[in-house]
Formats: sequence, C-alpha cells, structure tokens
Amino acid sequence: MSTPDQIEGAPHPRDTAQIFGQDAAQHAFLEAFATGRLHHAWLLTGPRGIGKATLAWTIARFLLATPPLEEDGLFGAPVPPKTLTIDPDHPVSHRIAAGAEPGLKSITRTPNPKTERMRDQIVVEDIRALAGFFQLSAADGGRRVVIIDAADDMNAPAANALLKMLEEPPENATLLLISHHPSGLLPTIRSRCRTLRLNTLPADDMARAFDQAGVSAGSQAKALAELSGGSVGAAMRLSLLDGLKTYADLVALVQHLPQFDRASALKMAETAAARGGEAKRDLLFELIDLLLSRLARSGAMGLAPGIEAAPGETAILKRLAPNQASARAWAEVAQETGARARHGRAVNLDPAALVLDTLIKISQTASR
Repeated sequence: MSTPDQIEGAPHPRDTAQIFGQDAAQHAFLEAFATGRLHHAWLLTGPRGIGKATLAWTIARFLLATPPLEEDGLFGAPVPPKTLTIDPDHPVSHRIAAGAEPGLKSITRTPNPKTERMRDQIVVEDIRALAGFFQLSAADGGRRVVIIDAADDMNAPAANALLKMLEEPPENATLLLISHHPSGLLPTIRSRCRTLRLNTLPADDMARAFDQAGVSAGSQAKALAELSGGSVGAAMRLSLLDGLKTYADLVALVQHLPQFDRASALKMAETAAARGGEAKRDLLFELIDLLLSRLARSGAMGLAPGIEAAPGETAILKRLAPNQASARAWAEVAQETGARARHGRAVNLDPAALVLDTLIKISQTASR
C-alpha cells in the first residue's frame, strides 16, 4: 500500500536511485555544503511529481553519510564532494532503505488514531514529535535530518509549531520542506528557509525516470510528457491509471460537438461511478479540466499545442477554439465545471450525474 508521500504503483522516493533533470538544484546544495553555508532549513519547490521528494531523500542520505569537510583528510584543504550520490552499499543507505536510520525523521500525513482513516492534513502532534526526536538523538552529537512531505499539508497549529522550530533550530539539524505551492505557506516560514526551485522535466529525462521506475512508456512517452506538463509523477499516474486512453475518449467525445454523443457520455459517466474507481474518477475530472485548458489556450494563442496528446486533437482544438472569444468561453466553463466538480466530490454527489452534468455543460458551451 502506498503512503501519502508515494505515487501508488511507483517506488517510494527513498528507493529511487537517481534524480533526473535537476542538476541546478543539486549543484546549489553541493556549493552551500562545500563553502560552509549549509542552511538549517531548505524549501524544495516546484510542480508536483518532478522529483522534489527524491531530491530530499538524496540530500538526507548525503548529509548523514558525509562527514563535515573539516574532518576530511589529513593534509591540505579537504576535497569537496562532487555529487550527492551515496553508494547503495553504504551503511546509511542500508539503514534508510530499511527505515532504520536514527538520524532521519520523515513527517507526512498520518492516520487518525480514532477513525484509522488517513488525515488530510499534517497536524500539530506530528510536528511536536520532532522535539522528542531531537532530544533523544542529541547525545551522540551527530547530524539530524527531517523531511516534511508536503509542508503544504500542515494545518495552522502545525505550521506555527514548525515556525518556532525554525526560529530556534536544533544544533546539527537540517530540515527539508517539500512544497508544491509555496505561496500558501506562512511568509515567516518561507523567509527562514533557503529555496531550491526544481524544474519540470523534458521528455528525454522523463523517459529515463520511467525506465528507472520500471514503467514502460514506449510510444506514449511524448503524449505523457505533454499531458503531464513535464511532471514525471503526473506522467506515471497517467500511465498507471490508463489516463491516455481516458483522454483520447474525451477528445473523441467532443469531436463532433455541438452534436452531443449522449450514449458515449453515459458510458463515461457510468465508468466513473464504478465501485473502487475513485482514483480513475479523480483523474477523469483532472483530464476534463486539462482538455478545457488546452481549448482555452489554443483559442487565446491562435495555435494548437505542438504535440497531440490524442488522435485528431489538433484539428478538434482548432475547430472548437478558433479565436479569443472562444478562448474566454472555454476558460469560463473550465472554472465553473471545476468548482462544481470539487464541490460535488466534497459532498459526495452521485459521480455519474456529476460527470454527465459536466459533459452536458461542455456541449452547451460548444453550441454557443
């Protein structure tokens, strides 16, 4: 079973051997380490699924396995490390892989002990538990590393508790905060962290990341890169949940708009309502939103995306979004249907009715 900091069906970030496409962030951290400017708190930012967690676990492994530079060597200036990579056979690597490294603490959302259901927030008790971690580990004087994945999930009391810790950081401690939306964090938390901004991945780096995870993208690699926006995590989710087929079905459904294929729409709605299909249902709404966004962008820019994510998509986008006025209409319906879908899922509306209502709204927009 996957955890809140892991994509279902993909390896956990601690087990990912190599990070791709994030050389600038790695070099920035290595330079800080080599020049003695290692900050006590780092904020790893960027879109979801581009390797922030993998980099955090890589940094944690590096810090716990690499002695301070002043202890390196007996003659002359110490040689700074050239890479964050640590040998898989290193004892620290083995302990981290086994979840038995005493110098490392990972904070994620936890189950509610009363209901045993996973909380949707990191609560204050999760952050306060760090005080005991630092106290128990202070005796040996070694380095301590904390990974918070994701800092966006902290509720207000948890964020305030973390802020106090950042204001008076424990000795020899490094906190690694992963954030997909750093603007939502307390400004005082952001100001006490050094930021490492990670970039979306080009198609070739995504293909290499897929190979490492044991996921075969094959001829779908370009379409996955296009729909995921350069996020390998999003692309992996699309691949594992058959998202490309779902998107192709959506494109086929809008192909003849404003003529509405009610039978196909009903079939899509019934599939979304199937028991145990919550993940695919959530993905369907995301793909509907993505299609509407691509329509709006196509009309606003006067050209379709350079890569087709489904057969015939380019011609369909050009026909349904020929100008700026159509772009505004598609942007408005995207906002309206997205808000309705979020509300409907929050209050457990019938998913089949919610999907069908969304598709009908798209058809009505095409008619206008």
